[in-house]
Amino acid sequence: MTKHAFFLIVIGSLLTRFSATAQTTPTYSWTNLPKIAQPTFRRDTTNIIAFGAKPDGVSLNTQAINKAISTCSQKGGGVVLVPAGIWLTGPIVLKSNVNLHLKKAATLLFTTDKNQYALVEGVYEGKRAARNQSPVSGTNLANVAITGQGILDGNGDVWRAVHKSQLTESQWKEKVESGGVLKDDGKTWYPSEQFKKASTENRSMLLAPGKTPQDFADMKDFLRPNLVVLTNCKKVLLEGVTFQNSPAWCLHPLMCQDLTLRNVTTKNPEYAHNGDGMDIESCKNFLIEGCTLDVGDDAICIKSGKDEEGRKRGMPTENGIIRNNTVYNGHGGFVVGSEMSGGARYLFVSNCTFMGTDKGLRFKSVRGRGGVVEHIYAKDIFMKNIAQEAIFFDMYYFVKFATDGERDERPVVNEGTPVFRNMRFENIVCTGAKKGIFVRGLPEMAIQTIAMANMVLETEKGVELVDASGIRLDNINLLSTSTKPVINVTNSSNLTFNNIQYPANTDVLFSIDGERSKAINVTNTDTSKARTKTEFTHGAVEKSLLLTTTK
Repeated sequence: MTKHAFFLIVIGSLLTRFSATAQTTPTYSWTNLPKIAQPTFRRDTTNIIAFGAKPDGVSLNTQAINKAISTCSQKGGGVVLVPAGIWLTGPIVLKSNVNLHLKKAATLLFTTDKNQYALVEGVYEGKRAARNQSPVSGTNLANVAITGQGILDGNGDVWRAVHKSQLTESQWKEKVESGGVLKDDGKTWYPSEQFKKASTENRSMLLAPGKTPQDFADMKDFLRPNLVVLTNCKKVLLEGVTFQNSPAWCLHPLMCQDLTLRNVTTKNPEYAHNGDGMDIESCKNFLIEGCTLDVGDDAICIKSGKDEEGRKRGMPTENGIIRNNTVYNGHGGFVVGSEMSGGARYLFVSNCTFMGTDKGLRFKSVRGRGGVVEHIYAKDIFMKNIAQEAIFFDMYYFVKFATDGERDERPVVNEGTPVFRNMRFENIVCTGAKKGIFVRGLPEMAIQTIAMANMVLETEKGVELVDASGIRLDNINLLSTSTKPVINVTNSSNLTFNNIQYPANTDVLFSIDGERSKAINVTNTDTSKARTKTEFTHGAVEKSLLLTTTK
């Protein structure tokens, strides 16, 4: 065989493999949404009372509940019934083919005795870490559910620190009188001296090579667990139940497939540090619908691992439907990042309401993460009283800028460079926010190819685009009260503004900043209502912007 013939065979083989892969990879759209398989269970019912559980709020039912779950699973599965009552318990471990069903007025109350929670290997922000055992956990399961109309309460207040500024005077007084210790400046309450020491010394919980969870026994109290952690499970259903008062994140499905969260409520106090509602990490095929969230951190959050560990895992969060949800309090209504190093793609967000969140649609990352976030679609999103930005992209998450306000602009692209691209948002209304749209990429990697259409944004400020490319705004009504400028562009290119509406007598409509700003097109927009149509600063030139307007 000649070298040329061998080369052709190899190329043919690669093309065949590529073609097969392309044919089996679905292309999703609003008319062809991902399909999520549902778990099924036998009708056999096991009552936890039959195993000695007592609903008196005093008796510790850990052994009885876990025995009921194990026995049910061993017999082929079915329903484990939690009747009305207060069931005090330690950690519960779920098993395959079991539906843990809480009747209305049933509360699983997790004990404040931290000795009941073993030190285990877990995950913290996408990295291996020592944690206390989660109140509810399950690993490598199939067909598993928590359903009903009851409550799972994590007793999170005994685990969390809290700052004085986050509480009223009466709440702070009650907290101090409950025990615990104060920071030396008297402004932070800690659950224990052990917690205070680990926190003030900024000790790490990450499991470095050669370390085991038991090596962290001297800081056990600091290692707050997530309320529900399900790892590498298939066909998972959480439905109808209220999950509240978590020590850290509320719901954390990790590397799960065919996941459904339906009509779930998650509640954490506003002051709950890391009190996320749902963190969907490296999961495939999932549905979040009809849920209500009122939490202390991000509400519905998409993650896929952090930095090198996340890239090595290489499992994007993908094929997700998020619809008909309501978020009250939270740092963001729908959030991607910042731990998104494995990527995220094909996510469909619709018919959601955000009432009083810090941000609405929130996308965040930073140099070093890597990962590609793409094919995110959102429509029919309604927001009210957003504290900061309605739509927010930022590649500088938790970066402290120099005192002169200038950013690190090293134009370096490597495996740690995050990419956000190819998204469409439409039919969005926001009444009340500090800023309507904020997009800030990296000089070396712009946030790119984002289309936004049919929006009414009643905000203090309109639009700010920094290091962005291929952004298109169509039919956007910017009812901004700060009219200088309505739209601010910095070092961005290939932008289209079509049919932009804004208040009459605006001081400045467009402010173009930076010598890298170019190819900015404005069409079908009446610029005559502005006192100043355009201004150019810091090296920006007039030819960077082309006005094809109605007046």
